Amino acid sequence: MLLVARGLRAFVDGYVAVLLPAYLLALGFGTWEVGLFSTTTLLGSAVATAAVGSWGHRFHHRQLLLAAAFLMTATGLSFAGFSAFWPLLVVAFVGTLNPSSGDVSVFLPLEHARLAGAASGVARTTLFARYSLIGALLAAIGALASGVPDLLATYGVGRLTGIRCMFVVYSVAGVLVWFLYRRLPGRGSNVRPDPPRALGRSRPVVVKLAALFSIDAFAGGLAVQSLMALWLFQRFDLSVSAAGTFFFAAGLLSAFSQLTAPRVAARIGLLNTMVFTHIPSSLALIAAAFASRLDIALGLLLIRAALSQMDVPTRSAFVMALVTPQERAAAASFTAVPRSLAAALSPSLGGALFAAGWMAAPLIACGALKIAYDLLLLKSFRSVVPEHLDGT
Repeated sequence: MLLVARGLRAFVDGYVAVLLPAYLLALGFGTWEVGLFSTTTLLGSAVATAAVGSWGHRFHHRQLLLAAAFLMTATGLSFAGFSAFWPLLVVAFVGTLNPSSGDVSVFLPLEHARLAGAASGVARTTLFARYSLIGALLAAIGALASGVPDLLATYGVGRLTGIRCMFVVYSVAGVLVWFLYRRLPGRGSNVRPDPPRALGRSRPVVVKLAALFSIDAFAGGLAVQSLMALWLFQRFDLSVSAAGTFFFAAGLLSAFSQLTAPRVAARIGLLNTMVFTHIPSSLALIAAAFASRLDIALGLLLIRAALSQMDVPTRSAFVMALVTPQERAAAASFTAVPRSLAAALSPSLGGALFAAGWMAAPLIACGALKIAYDLLLLKSFRSVVPEHLDGT
């Protein structure tokens, strides 16, 4: 049920990340406002994730997931119905929209905690890889679906109306996700014998990881998918349909690269897999910032897509293996919160730089900061073998 729900959420997130800037521009907002909306959505996700980390252990995961699915439904309907700046901004904060290609929502720590209890060691890494693969693959298909409003326009449906219809589909996906979560085992089942609890002895290592992850997230916020779509729109005058096709191809590369992540991690370790696939992807992003031709820029961004997400399943497995089973939900939340907060700060900065005409600056800063994060992570945890610490 969790994997199917992840796929549904990824599909609608995939086209929302591409359509969100086009929708806001069509409503008359500028590039800075696009960045501000991305910041607001990520900040709201951070607040919700912080609440889960602080108080979520008092409730069963199933209850929290059901509440999040209900909120997802309300978010889609609200974005389809509102046009004014402030109502949309409020919905962006309290809702579940995701302007990035990855999952930064409140769903993530709750689903990770349940997945972590289903396997251990290499099998857990493989499970997280499947979870990430489904997300990346369906997000890629969703990006391709961002061309639906243009298709509807050929049948006389206004472009703005077509985009609003896609937000209605987003709300329908929330309803389907709610029904999937209802089928999860409840509090009375034997699936989770260890009750969740707040962070205890795992706190020092989780705090260190959270600090490092925040650097990576701040950097990533400068180049979230919505801003990359905006960059392609303004730098190369790319159409929404063409951008959707590109993000579909990039998503496919990201998805299938995650299939190899567990195999690579089994050979060189979780940490080395995270670091030594990340650095080349950052270099490709920096090079794309200087590309003067569309084909070169897209080629470099595809190279980045083929490498940049291999750390996603390994990072999740790394965190889950470093903490006790009872602390996994709290650890997932507390490592996700700084990521969301840091990522929330940078999209508005990226949008401001775009508005000022510094089109290359956000991409260069993103790549440089990510390389710094990788080197710091390697230095801090290179002596740690998480598989030996699992459950101790």
